[in-house]
Parts: sequence; structure tokens; C-alpha cells
Amino acid sequence: MAPTCLLCWVCSLLCAWSVVTGHPCSLDHQGWANCSGKNLQHAPSSLPRNITSLDLSFNSLVMPHHRTLLKHFPSLQSLNLSSNAKLTLNPAVFSNLGALRLLDLSSCSITHIHMDTFKGLGNLHTLLLRNNSLQKLDVPFLLPLKALFHLDLQHNALVSVDPWSLQLLETVPQVLLEGNPWACDCSAHPLQQWLRRRRAVQVTCMSPPGLRGQEIAALDSQDLGCQVKQRFARELTTPQNITVTENNSTALPAGKGGRSWPYLVGFLVTAIGISILIALAAKCKLAHKNFASYRHQPLPEIGSIGRSPMEDSSSWDRGSCGSHSITDAADLQAEDDDGFIEDNYIQPSEQLPTKEERELHRSI
Repeated sequence: MAPTCLLCWVCSLLCAWSVVTGHPCSLDHQGWANCSGKNLQHAPSSLPRNITSLDLSFNSLVMPHHRTLLKHFPSLQSLNLSSNAKLTLNPAVFSNLGALRLLDLSSCSITHIHMDTFKGLGNLHTLLLRNNSLQKLDVPFLLPLKALFHLDLQHNALVSVDPWSLQLLETVPQVLLEGNPWACDCSAHPLQQWLRRRRAVQVTCMSPPGLRGQEIAALDSQDLGCQVKQRFARELTTPQNITVTENNSTALPAGKGGRSWPYLVGFLVTAIGISILIALAAKCKLAHKNFASYRHQPLPEIGSIGRSPMEDSSSWDRGSCGSHSITDAADLQAEDDDGFIEDNYIQPSEQLPTKEERELHRSI
């Protein structure tokens, strides 16, 4: 009976607190505050600081422009803001709720999320954004959410999503994308590969009419109407370093378009080197040919053919009586000696002397 009496006493105390403070919310002994459907335009400022759950759904809350939505609640773990049609998400509007684990923003007509909207929510586990009007998924808003496990994006106005946003979504184990009007064309191929890896089902096409209602993961590249390169899958599976600065500004990963320039430079250097080697080889061959042609010697005269070296040397060692003839022969040879063997240098009729002729010449 004692615990029951204590529980009743806590409930009575919380009810009395709500009456004294004048806020329309109901409190329970577990720290849960229910302010749903009270037509509130501003969050109550008189709630106890130790509450763990706050329901502000189905109101007409107006977000402040330059301050946080709620005062500091160090123990608040669950916040329900669903079905507030005038809700506008400004930067750092939840920055003082560091212990928050669940945030419900469903059915709030949200069309855009600033990348710093969830700044300070490093412990957030579940984010519900279903039944809104998000047309473009600017996923950098997920960067401050280091502990995010469940993201609900069902029934928005999403038509496509870029590959880099899909890479950021890879860090979230559970992502729900059903009920969006996805366009199944060439741009949907990265999403198709992402859904296949996640084994996601019930994510269907809205357009073109021929593919309406078909699951995106079950389609192939021909169904999407374009020739798809394997580069998309490699981009989605390759991790990239994404930097977040102290003020939560995002440094995008380096572009991939410059990966091919080292191959181009290598190809050009190789081509130029080969061309130089070919030119040097051709030039050396031509020089060798010219050098070899200048080393040709004229053939000896007919009279010297068949004589022994001793006879040749004795004929050149004769006295002055033969010097005149030698000089004349040298002059004649100098006129015709250009280093080349001319055509018909040896006439066909000029045959080498036979052995009998050489014997006869010696006897004489």
C-alpha cells in the first residue's frame, strides 16, 4: 500500500503544479507532459525542467526566428511536434535539447530543412519526417545527427535523390522512403542500386506511366531508359571523407572528375618518349649508312689484278724513271675518286686474266 499511496501523492502533486502554474498540459509521475490539441501557438514556459517526454502535437505552434523553441530541458528525451501546420524549422532551433532521443515532425507541411536545423542533437536516435512536402532531399541536415538510427521520409514529395545524399544515408541503418512520387528515369539508377543493397521493398515508381506502381529495386537499366555505367555503383560504395567544422559548415568531398588526368598525362609522356626514340633510331641509321658509304674504296686497275703484293710493292719502289707514270696515274685516279663505286666501274668485257695469261706475263 505504501508504494500505491506514494504514487497517488506524486500524481496529485503534479496536478496541483499544473493548476498553480496555469499551463494546460497534463503531467504524469514518469515525467511525461501531454500538451496535445490545446491550440497552443507557443510552447509552455512553466513546465518543470525534469520532464522526459513532451507532446505538443495538433497545435498551431510558431517557431521563433532567433531563439530555441523550448527552454533548456536537460532530461527531455522525446518531443512530439507532429501536425503543427505552421511549423518552420529554423537553424539551431533544437540546440538546447542535447539529451533528445526521439523527434516527431510528421505532418507539419515542411518543404525545406536547413542544414543546421538539428544542430546540437548529437544523441538523436529517431527522426520522423513523414507526411510532409519535402521535394528535395538536402541530406547535409543529417551531419549533426551522429547517433541517428531511424529516419522516416515516407509520403513526401521526393522525386529523385543525388548520389552524394545516398552516401550520407548509408550511415543511417533504417531509412523509409515509401510513398514518394519517384521518377524512374536515368537519374534513378543510383537510388535503384542503393535500394538493392538495402533490400528495400515497396519503394515504387510514380512516373513514367508505363512503370507506375513497379518497385524500383526490381527494375534494370533498360527499364530506366538509359545506358548505365558501373561508375555509379562504385561511387556509392566508396567511402568519402565528409568534414564538419565547428560551426557545422560542411566540406563536400573532392570531385571525381579529375581522377583521369594522371592517366592522360602518362599517356602523353609515353607517346612523346616513343616518338623521340623512333626519331633518334632513324637518324642514327641514316648516319651509319652515310658513314659506311664513304668507306668504299675504288677497285684496283686491271693491270694490278692477279699480281702478288711483292710485285705491287716492287713496282711502286722503282726509280725516277717510273715516277712520271705513277704521278699521271695518281692524277687520273684523283679525278675519278669520289669515294663511290660508279655504275659500270668494271666493264663486263674486262675479265680477270686467266692462269695461263699470268704465267705468260711472268715469263716475259
